Amino acid sequence: MKKATFFLIGLAVLAAGCKPGGEASLTSYVDPFIGTGGFGHTHPSAQLPFSMVQVGPNTDDSKSGKQWEHCSGYHYDEKTIIGFSHTHLSGTGCEDMGDILIMPVTGEPGFVQGKKEDTSTGYRSCFSHDSEEAHPGYYKVKLDDYNVVAEMTASPRVGFHRYTFPQSADAGFIIDLGFGEDDGNIASHIKTVDNQTVTGFRRSHGFVDDHHYYFTAKFSVPFESVETYVDGEVSDAKEAAGVVTKMRVRFATKENQEVLVKVALSTFNEEGAARNLEAEIPGWDFDAVRKNADDIWNTYLGKVEIKARNDEERTTFYTGLYHSLIMPNLVTDVDGSYVGWDRKEHKSARNLYTNFSLWDTYRAEHPFLEILYPDDNSGFVESLIERHRQTGLLVTNEYGLCETWCMIGNHAVPVIADAYIKGDRSFNADDAWDAVKHAMTTDHNKSDWSNYDKLGYFPNDDKYYDESVSRTMEACYNDYCAAVFAKALGKEDDYRFFLDRSQNYRNLFDKEYKLARGRNDKGQWRTPFEPRGYRQRDYTEGNAWQYTWHVQNDPMGLIGLFDSKEEFVNKLDSLYFIDSSAFGMSSDHNISGMIGTYAHGNEPSHHIAYLYTLAGHPEKTAEVVREVFDKLYMPAPDGLCGNDDCGQMSCWYMFSAFGFYPVNPISGEYVFGAPQLHEATLHLPNGKTFSIKANGLSEENKFVGEIRLNGKKVDYTTIRYDDIMAGGTLEYDMISSAR
Repeated sequence: MKKATFFLIGLAVLAAGCKPGGEASLTSYVDPFIGTGGFGHTHPSAQLPFSMVQVGPNTDDSKSGKQWEHCSGYHYDEKTIIGFSHTHLSGTGCEDMGDILIMPVTGEPGFVQGKKEDTSTGYRSCFSHDSEEAHPGYYKVKLDDYNVVAEMTASPRVGFHRYTFPQSADAGFIIDLGFGEDDGNIASHIKTVDNQTVTGFRRSHGFVDDHHYYFTAKFSVPFESVETYVDGEVSDAKEAAGVVTKMRVRFATKENQEVLVKVALSTFNEEGAARNLEAEIPGWDFDAVRKNADDIWNTYLGKVEIKARNDEERTTFYTGLYHSLIMPNLVTDVDGSYVGWDRKEHKSARNLYTNFSLWDTYRAEHPFLEILYPDDNSGFVESLIERHRQTGLLVTNEYGLCETWCMIGNHAVPVIADAYIKGDRSFNADDAWDAVKHAMTTDHNKSDWSNYDKLGYFPNDDKYYDESVSRTMEACYNDYCAAVFAKALGKEDDYRFFLDRSQNYRNLFDKEYKLARGRNDKGQWRTPFEPRGYRQRDYTEGNAWQYTWHVQNDPMGLIGLFDSKEEFVNKLDSLYFIDSSAFGMSSDHNISGMIGTYAHGNEPSHHIAYLYTLAGHPEKTAEVVREVFDKLYMPAPDGLCGNDDCGQMSCWYMFSAFGFYPVNPISGEYVFGAPQLHEATLHLPNGKTFSIKANGLSEENKFVGEIRLNGKKVDYTTIRYDDIMAGGTLEYDMISSAR
């Protein structure tokens, strides 16, 4: 029978919360609970930047009927914890992971999770947010049903747990390999190696078709007995193999006894997990590992120093920076071993990664990393290229080393091209070009290029193209990126082919409506046509009003399709003033953060405000940016207006806080907006610093008067990548009314 003791634990002071001399640690400004409520889909797990392990709480699973809320495995509104798993997705729109779950228990809770309405029916436990604490690299909570305090920290491939137990003759842990934020297991295996070590693997399917993790777990106390569960049968065997396997290890504890657990993961095998554990956390000093995690996070966060308008903005900014450094995630062991995209064993000389939400992250996440963390981004690019070497396909939307085919376009193309254009020579350019050209010319289940080349657009009556307009617009941008890459490699014929094809967006511009509209293979317009109708066949998570502006490669060309810039601006104004609720958009969880019909919670809208600057009205850009900052990013669990999408929402915030944004991510130019920080200093990887100052910034002074770069007045609409990387000072004089 469970014991339940209810009391509140005061919030602990973060041990590494201050630097020598009393200066606050940057990690103390991060609140990992931001985005864990509402539809932000973030999680408060302990982890390091881009690590294999994200160890933290699971409040429910995908089988609960609340898949959307529980994409990350944790939602702030829940009041029970099932256990602590070692993999989580951050801010995604689909649920998966939640691998290798462990739960401390006392008494006889059984092997089932139980009902959250009555936790006595299983091993889950009630908890209170009053006892919960999270910082970069650290998580803590009290499990009320067991009177156990749980703490977690991490290295790149190892989750390190510390549990403080009450006195109990029957304490221990349940390791549940049947649990996951997915549809279920394919197979699993678990066994005791000795009376302090458990190994095994979990292979599952769901949103990710087939992914697996091996693990090795070491406990600081010896087991007195072991029970195993195999597909519904319980025994005292010390090894189990089947579809769903679980294990209960038992021991006695004294009052306030600490029990430590180290759980290492590997994509390679159980021995690889053991090597990872020994290499990364050979000892049992939890506080030292926690401090090391805090130091690593401070190093990453320290690339940007800011002077914010207020404490709330500072928290929102550094939490956004933190969220931008969580995904993609490691797949290689400490010795480079991994099971690859082709399901074969490989060894790599450098770290490789999975979990790419490229439809989202090509826009601002990867451009942001390319400025401040190019070495990490280079590893991501190499991973994309290596996947093509192994499978012959360039990834579009990949998790757990599996292509999900979830979204449209092939946005590995801009990520690869951008890295090369901005000077990354760490990868094989010929292999990269082969991957890019193949993706943009070879038919696969998402693109019929032969039909596209014949018509100049994806037709809306083809079985493959339910989102024909959106697919065409996205293809145009990728064509442009391929053209720029080809030009840099001296491939003139390829350059001209892809550059010409990047203009296909013009073929779907209806001059009557001045909107992007679907056509069939005979050239006839979609009829009937409701421009504001949400999720018509021709658009991806949006409508004609939202996708018309999706011409990132040629915004001036889009403006030129209107009779004048003023007509363009008037049309764009309408986007922000038309009420979306009458057209079914507000009822869809993908469309959120509404300002009129502008949906900031979804990525196709992210660059739109900056088109005002290009059309000669920067004051309108400033108005929209300030409204988004003040209404749609808040330092609260439900403070994100949409799911963070692996850092993309956060990177929009940071770029916009600096006062510029990559409308065309690979162009090397960032369109001016209006800064939202008093000061920001970027510590660049080349050793230089780039300082940004917003003189006179205030609630009233939200417009930009004069801009100066290194003391010289700026009379253009963009700042270049080369200007930033050269170091120097960018100054904005902020004023209270539009120029």
